[in-house]
Amino acid sequence: MPINITMPALSPTMEEGNLSKWLVKEGDKVSPGDVIAEIETDKATMEVEAVDEGTVAKLVVPAGTEGVKVNALIAILAGEGEDAGAAAKSGGDAAPKAEAAKTEAPKADGPKEAPKAAAAAAPAPAKAGPAPVANGHAAGERVFASPLARRIAKDAGLDVAALSGSGPHGRVVKADVETAISSGGAKAAPAAKAPAGAPAGAPAAAAKAMSDDQVLKLFAEGSYELVPHDNMRKTIARRLVEAKSTIPHFYLTLDCELDALLALRTQLNAAAPMKKTDKGEVPAYKLSVNDMVIKAMAMALMAVPDANASWTDSAMVKHKHADVGVAVSIPGGLITPIIRDADEKTLSVISNEMKDLASRARSRKLKPEEYQGGTTAVSNLGMFGVKDFAAVINPPHATILAVGAGEERAVVKNGEIKIATVMSVTLSTDHRAVDGALGAELLGAFKRMIENPMGMLV
Repeated sequence: MPINITMPALSPTMEEGNLSKWLVKEGDKVSPGDVIAEIETDKATMEVEAVDEGTVAKLVVPAGTEGVKVNALIAILAGEGEDAGAAAKSGGDAAPKAEAAKTEAPKADGPKEAPKAAAAAAPAPAKAGPAPVANGHAAGERVFASPLARRIAKDAGLDVAALSGSGPHGRVVKADVETAISSGGAKAAPAAKAPAGAPAGAPAAAAKAMSDDQVLKLFAEGSYELVPHDNMRKTIARRLVEAKSTIPHFYLTLDCELDALLALRTQLNAAAPMKKTDKGEVPAYKLSVNDMVIKAMAMALMAVPDANASWTDSAMVKHKHADVGVAVSIPGGLITPIIRDADEKTLSVISNEMKDLASRARSRKLKPEEYQGGTTAVSNLGMFGVKDFAAVINPPHATILAVGAGEERAVVKNGEIKIATVMSVTLSTDHRAVDGALGAELLGAFKRMIENPMGMLV
């Protein structure tokens, strides 16, 4: 009996992914655990393993296909002793059935004459192309279209309601939009745009953000190029809007003196044992200031446990360990791998683990459990010379620490002006979970760890 392979859900929030590469070809034999494909999500490229044994009868979805829905059929395996050709044919029966559903969809919504009625009710042809069918729906009714189709249509300035849907039950799919674009399909109705100079009290649609067309009209033609958003950038944008619109942020800033920490870091790195590698002998670890910031933040959370929390509408989530996310810049975006149980790990373990996570983050090889969750986060722009800044909280965290550059400043000690290396840090806080005094207590605990770093060694 043919075995269907479907698009896996590689994270709890995944709805679709890009099938980047097939690592097998039709006719290959696979066993459970064999890596058969690479799937690209919004944050990482992950390997997919076979769970059954058999022969690859058919690769249903070609490599490079974008926007493949979770649980969609992507390949067919022939079982032991089964003819691959027959398996491909019988296993692919779902596809012809789906095609049949496309043409029969109108019948499910009404009497046999429904398709004719829909055709009669279709809008007038657009000037730029052939007459589109109104997707089987009367004006004002819900238009069924895949999220990917809607996104592509919006970017191209097409009205989804004016397109003919070839998917099940008349659903508009990616192929329908691409066909309309290539043939100069119906443009989006101008009524969807906010009228220029709309007065106060205009309909809500007029108060929305500017459309793509409205933005582009502000710039001279030929003075720019359009770079389509990838899944990562879209996810980052969505989560930032969610964070700033739902989390009541407030910010606390203070200065930490780094001289004691820098001296301890120098001593610890000098005492690092050597280990043999392919490149010869190298130190077993090399601590950075950021490694010590991670440890200090974790220990501060354990010292102020009420701040080690996440907000939900029904309850406060009090965490028993400090899992510290660390913002890592990668091509095209940002990802936050997590140091689990950072409060219990030594500085050398944190340092080596962070280097490994950052390296795999930049090559998009992180597993979802390595960047999802966590109880707080650290964002360090000090290496870029940034003095101080405020970071946006990453839900479900209630705090994030923004770390600036360490720099020599004049400070007053015992009535005298001294030179000290000072680092400014800003704690962004979710006021629903952490109040002002509690946030100040947490930041004070962090400052004590940084200025008395020997405490991180015991």
